[in-house]
Amino acid sequence: MEDYFGYKNKICVVTGASSGIGMATTKLLVKLNAEVYALDIVQKDIKGVRKFIEVDLSSKESIDNAMKQIPTHIDSFFGVAGLSGAKTNYYKTFTVNYIANKYITEEYLKNRMSYGGSIAYVTSTGGLYWDKYASEFEKFTNAKTWEEMIDALHQQAKEDTLGMMAYPLSKRAMNYYMARLAIELGPQKIRVNALLPGSTDTGMKKEFEVEAGGMDALVSETGIAKRLATPEEMAWPLLFLNSAMASFITGLPFVVDAGTSAMVALKMKKDRMDMRVGSKLFNLGFIQKQLAKQLEPLKDEQVSQENDQQTKTLNEHENSNHDNETEIL
Repeated sequence: MEDYFGYKNKICVVTGASSGIGMATTKLLVKLNAEVYALDIVQKDIKGVRKFIEVDLSSKESIDNAMKQIPTHIDSFFGVAGLSGAKTNYYKTFTVNYIANKYITEEYLKNRMSYGGSIAYVTSTGGLYWDKYASEFEKFTNAKTWEEMIDALHQQAKEDTLGMMAYPLSKRAMNYYMARLAIELGPQKIRVNALLPGSTDTGMKKEFEVEAGGMDALVSETGIAKRLATPEEMAWPLLFLNSAMASFITGLPFVVDAGTSAMVALKMKKDRMDMRVGSKLFNLGFIQKQLAKQLEPLKDEQVSQENDQQTKTLNEHENSNHDNETEIL
């Protein structure tokens, strides 16, 4: 069978490989005979990967350690990992979603990729209008080093600020960075694109559901599909973007949202994304309280999960004691 995708024996790096779109992408690359280096903060046993590397993308040192374990030549990079901001603060959300991707690209990909290389970041339809509101994240796009980007983050918000608004700002910044990078690396024949997924059934589904105001509101953002996408339905177009079949595609913010954007353009649906998201207004106390109130269902769910875990641990402990007593008898 003809290898149309062109991934056979290619060195591919995937972040966020333990779940959702990242895991689906990793498994498909393995089937296409790629040499896959899977990165995530939680290690999963994914059959066929060349190596799984634990990494905390909010830590420069952790990223540096991970990249030491990857070959000096990389053919394709899939920047899938991301945080919704519903359970993480502003700093961590923005760092994982934007700073880590830019740092990996500037520090490693530019030095390890050659003619024919490809980069694809998973951003979001929440990052639309990146060109219109570029002034909101200009300080991040101008920052060159990890330290400069962290300094810009300190100017943007306090560390304990909720991460909800960091999500769309980080995704817009990534879309903008992708476009600039595609032009920069074009002469080297290295392609750069971004996948902008619509609502998808991943491990963060509950977080996005709460942020949207309920499942009905979340599903309403799925265009004509009227259902959440599966991780595989996002992994397939992501694989295409980095494949040999997309050899003339670069600088593309590839929207995969089952026609939601088309409905907005045709005035068939209200446009909820055309707004500023980086305003310091969102850092004000009363706004933060409103956002925290909106996220309360997640706290209740977390408490319930912790109680379930405690009960499970107690039951295991009691069963262990019972077994010991039986042995003694």
